[in-house]
Amino acid sequence: MGESRNAYRVLVWRPEGKRPLGRPRRRWEDNIKMDLREVGYDGRDWINLAQDRDQWRAYVRAAMNLRVP
Repeated sequence: MGESRNAYRVLVWRPEGKRPLGRPRRRWEDNIKMDLREVGYDGRDWINLAQDRDQWRAYVRAAMNLRVP
């Protein structure tokens, strides 16, 4: 995916400006990393993992099953 595409810019966006007091807001990417850690993925490069659709789908399903009561 090229760096000029909107999807890529949303994916790697970093907030600018001064942060308010308290805990920093969680980004979408932070939530993905946290969910992958819960299902046992220890790799840091989750973007490359998402390129393998079958493996990514398996991790997503596992993360979704954690949320079901």
